Amino acid sequence: DPEEREALECREHVRTQLDTVVDFWLKYSHDTVHGGFFTCIGRDGTVYDELKYVWLQGRQVWMYCRLYRTMDRFHKPEILEAAKAGGEFLRKFARVSTSSGQWKCAFCLTRDGKAVKIQRTIFSECFYIMAMDELSRTTGDKDMQLEAEQMMEQLIYWVRVDSSGLGRPQLPGDVATNSMAIPMMLLCLVQQLTEGRGQEVVQKYRELGRWCVQQILQHMQRDGTAILENVSLDGQELPGCQGRLQNPGHALEAGWFLIQYSAEWGDDDLQRTAIDKFVELPYQNGWDKEHGGLFYFLDVDGHCPTQLEWSMKLWWPHCEALIAFLMAYSQTKKPELLDRFSQVYEYTFSHFPDAKSGEWFGYLTQEGKVALDFKGGPFKGFFHVPRCLYMCERILDDLLANKD
Repeated sequence: DPEEREALECREHVRTQLDTVVDFWLKYSHDTVHGGFFTCIGRDGTVYDELKYVWLQGRQVWMYCRLYRTMDRFHKPEILEAAKAGGEFLRKFARVSTSSGQWKCAFCLTRDGKAVKIQRTIFSECFYIMAMDELSRTTGDKDMQLEAEQMMEQLIYWVRVDSSGLGRPQLPGDVATNSMAIPMMLLCLVQQLTEGRGQEVVQKYRELGRWCVQQILQHMQRDGTAILENVSLDGQELPGCQGRLQNPGHALEAGWFLIQYSAEWGDDDLQRTAIDKFVELPYQNGWDKEHGGLFYFLDVDGHCPTQLEWSMKLWWPHCEALIAFLMAYSQTKKPELLDRFSQVYEYTFSHFPDAKSGEWFGYLTQEGKVALDFKGGPFKGFFHVPRCLYMCERILDDLLANKD
């Protein structure tokens, strides 16, 4: 069966890629002196900056634990030890007490853990929660799970009750915005905290999960022809560049979060919306018909986006597209979704992986040439690439196992 042969080849390729990516980070990113991880790593593995970004520390702990816990070949002591050392570094240094007496996570720390910068957003906290919850599952440490849930309460309060604890001044011209990143991240955390846990925990976050889904669906605009990154709190289009912004990679990531959620709750309508609007649309609107690959940003009215990197091809939107199309196909078995997956797969694997030094380049020009040749930086860590390869391998395993 040629289809099965193709799926087997694809899975083998994905497996090999995942192994080389894990090897790269095991080899070059561990700080054995202070704990935690270096993420500013050059093409050949050289560390070019020792700053430690809290969200990337959290993501790496999460990823190591997930691999260790759910894939036999990564059930290795060095992966567990690295995850524990990363978790310890985070617990010791990531949280700083604010003037309002709340805990905030720093955005960036020195190599030995001194806070350098705090962002007035919730994303460092999000990945702190993901790291602690996944580490607690891996080590059986209940204190960490409790810590994750307490930080989650704090986040929910900031997002839904009072955001003043984030330290952002209320300015007269600043319009309150529903930015897709927030409900998406919270939905991701709901899935993280409830997965495999009892009914009590599931019920505790049930209403929040529903709220996140509603907030994400508000980003469908223009009679369902576009996913916009920012909308008003009551789900209307905002004026100006901010209101017209599209981020295809983000929409695709939201798409597979929604597909997962719809599968969990048996919601067929949501599944259809997720696939048609959050997977198909951003691909159709965001795919570069001339050079291939997904644009980073687009303006819904066709103006030139103001972000300088708008036309570049970045690693993570392609990772999210691979997961989204493969997951959509596995849920529906619609051949056109598999065709899309193949197209993204072809582009991704012929442009991003570095055959010479391992891992993937993150930043390409519109034409697909390597623009920045480092393997890790302030925004690219051990997360999108391994998560994508991990998810794709798992889905392909399922498809091959249930072929009959």
